[in-house]
Amino acid sequence: MTVYFIGAGPGAADLVTVRAQRIIAASPVCLYAGSLVPQELLQECPAGARVIDTARLSLDEIVALLIEADAAGQDVARLHSGDPSIFSAVAEQVRRLEAAGVAYTVVPGVPAFTAAAASLGRELTVPGVSQSIVLTRVSTLSTAMPEGEDLRSLGRSGATMVVHLGAHRIDQIVDELTENYGRDCPAAVVAFASRPDEIVLRGTLATIADQVKAAGVTKTAVVIVGKVLAAEGFPDSYLYSATRERSTH
Repeated sequence: MTVYFIGAGPGAADLVTVRAQRIIAASPVCLYAGSLVPQELLQECPAGARVIDTARLSLDEIVALLIEADAAGQDVARLHSGDPSIFSAVAEQVRRLEAAGVAYTVVPGVPAFTAAAASLGRELTVPGVSQSIVLTRVSTLSTAMPEGEDLRSLGRSGATMVVHLGAHRIDQIVDELTENYGRDCPAAVVAFASRPDEIVLRGTLATIADQVKAAGVTKTAVVIVGKVLAAEGFPDSYLYSATRERSTH
């Protein structure tokens, strides 16, 4: 059997890969991350499947269920919101499965920040403006940030900054980024990206915090800061330039 760590996307049930949908429909066991995974997606589970909400389970309890399914020869669809490669808590599960000799596969998904960019109608890497994206979060009481990964340090590059899990600390984010980006730098917050209750806020570092508070956004949001959000007059990409040498093959 195999444990499939599946990126269930940012919230819309149809923003999953065909591969993910196929695996979910064929797996007799499905573990999903509570309210972060759309209920419509769970309807893809086969009749009689064991479907378990892991929101209130500890890591050890979750891994025990995965090992139990392995012993019974059952495939498991382990659904995580967004994409498993970032802020998914997959690493600690994988570490334990490897120690137990349980096979696993990772199925990528649509991350929240790309869904947020889509809602904003913006490319996050604009020619001549920014060609780099920093994906990060702010320090919390539960998990500290590694040394040198604070927002002030990361912001020195001026790259497009994407901050996850930080809407409740919007004042801190604004304070730490203003030093490098300036108060007039465009900023946006997208909560519940791709869902029916999506909230899209646009402003600058000087105005975005008040908007977030007024909208009551405290979780399930992505903060994006950078000149790309309001970029104009930038050069066209060389990719489609008429002056680019074209292959004859």
